[in-house]
Amino acid sequence: MHCNAFIPVLARLSCLIFISLAVPANAQTDWSATIAAKGLAATEAELAALPAPTDADLFALGGVRFLGAIEVAVQTRWNTGMIDTLRMFPLFRLPIPENPAAKPFEPGVIADLVRDVVTRLDAARDPLANIPDRSDFGLTIRFADLWFDVNGNAVRDSGEDLAEIAGPILLGPQWNARDPATPLPVIRFDAADARWLSAYTHLMGGLGDMVLAYDPTAPITEVLAARKAFADLRAPGYVDPLQPMEFDLAADVILATLRTLDQQPDAARMASAHSHFLSMIADNRQFWALVALETDNEAEWLPNASQTSALGMTFPPETGDLWLAVLDESEALLKGEILAPYWRLDDSAGVNVGRMFSAPAPIDVLGWIQGADALPYIEKGKVMTGESWMRFAGMMGGEAMLMTLFLN
Repeated sequence: MHCNAFIPVLARLSCLIFISLAVPANAQTDWSATIAAKGLAATEAELAALPAPTDADLFALGGVRFLGAIEVAVQTRWNTGMIDTLRMFPLFRLPIPENPAAKPFEPGVIADLVRDVVTRLDAARDPLANIPDRSDFGLTIRFADLWFDVNGNAVRDSGEDLAEIAGPILLGPQWNARDPATPLPVIRFDAADARWLSAYTHLMGGLGDMVLAYDPTAPITEVLAARKAFADLRAPGYVDPLQPMEFDLAADVILATLRTLDQQPDAARMASAHSHFLSMIADNRQFWALVALETDNEAEWLPNASQTSALGMTFPPETGDLWLAVLDESEALLKGEILAPYWRLDDSAGVNVGRMFSAPAPIDVLGWIQGADALPYIEKGKVMTGESWMRFAGMMGGEAMLMTLFLN
């Protein structure tokens, strides 16, 4: 893919931000224009108030709520100070303008945000479940209409376009090398894409449940208290000329992460995460089954072997089949039907990943590296070969990880 082409930028963008929105939901309403003019929150309110929503309206509502969950994350990033110390959390990596009057950071903000996002993802999934698989609606989105109300003033300010926020972190130095005159893509979403979006709500919901299961609030509190104690012990304004600030922050993040993992997790949250991941696979399978039946080729999101993607990305004809094989192996791993390999074992025994969800325990990283803490989850059985992933990665070349996020 040429680095100057802006369409591939949006392909990457859609992998991490998971876009799904709308243009004409009916003859009178252009939801894409409504978002451009009023923002996500106002558009959601209008959609939710419809007395008899069409399938296109339902998809638009699910999409707006999905993007609204991301908007809440960037608003929290803007409103809260000291977020740079917490870039291990993906929703805090998006580059947005700094707030000169940010509120003091509180350790509980991470768990509170993730809890809010998980709730919003559940709400996004609800209308999607009411769209029949054989619905013939078509819902078009103009990517240029999408924006996040970063500062919460209900006005589309400079720096709030979705592409501006996500482009730099996704392409890095290539962002400035792109041709800014290249038009942003237009996508027509359909019933199959409703299953794709539902799958993504399950993926993000499962990850959110895992964060909440190992709630980072107490470890962050401990780390910040130690950070303040060292700051109080130093002379005012002192900066170690031999120690970059990045090392200081990295040490805090590493300790917070290790302390977070080494806690007794919430079993109900882990069970919910497990259920989300299995539901993600089921939705993804249904998506590919529906895509395979399509005979049109109109501004496609993810195409079948006879279609092309309007995002400007090339999908080999075998993409769907090989990805379904990856899903099969992933499901077997989550269910404990096959085992994950472990470095001290041969291919006759491995880690039962499913049991890590059904009987979760604190994760001592050193104990897992050495193996003593891994033993309760290790058993004899068939070990995954990774052949399906290797075939998929071989087909995609250097874009395999990108495609993993894109296809979920």
